[in-house]
This record gives sequence, structure tokens and C-alpha cells, in this order.
Amino acid sequence: MANSKLYKGSLVTIILKLLNESDKMYGYEITQKVKALTNGELKITEGALYPALHKLEAEGLLEVEVKKVDNRLRKYYKLTEKGNKETVSKLEELQEYIKTMQVLVNPKFSLK
Repeated sequence: MANSKLYKGSLVTIILKLLNESDKMYGYEITQKVKALTNGELKITEGALYPALHKLEAEGLLEVEVKKVDNRLRKYYKLTEKGNKETVSKLEELQEYIKTMQVLVNPKFSLK
């Protein structure tokens, strides 16, 4: 699944869910959390992550806090109130999608 394109449509939902569970996270931390949670099956690249984070920030779903850590500036991302609401919406949407896909890929036909 590491090279699968299936997760790309769910990237925003993944980011929102992780930030909803944490106070704030920085980009590399997000990639490592996903990798750990999926036992290395899903690897989010920086090329996919940062455009998604910037888009979410532009939409007002994230706020950014810059901190100096070990003489480097690190951007921490945190959900706004609007971001929290969008997280609920995206998770509901994903759950409905998964239900629909399960019906399609696991049909139980009855010939009665």
C-alpha cells in the first residue's frame, strides 16, 4: 500500500484526524505517526503532505505556530474551530464511503 494512490483522496482526512487527536503537530511528526500507526504500510511523502497542510491553512482549518527548536524554526499545525468541525464532517464522509465500498466489493447475493 505504500505506493498506492488510494490513500491520496483521504490525505486531508488523515491529517485532520491526527491533529484532532493531538494538540499540535509538525510535518515530520505527522508522517512518522502515520507510518507507525500503519506499521509502515502507509508512507506520506513531504511532496504530498506540505501542499495539503498549506491548503488547509489557507482554508482557515489550521493555524500555524512557529517555534525555535535546536536552533531551527519548526512549524506546528493546530486545528482551528472551523477545522474541528471539518474533521467531524470529513470522518463522517469517509465512513459512508467505506460502507459503500464494502457493499460493492463484498456483495452478498441471494438467489432465493
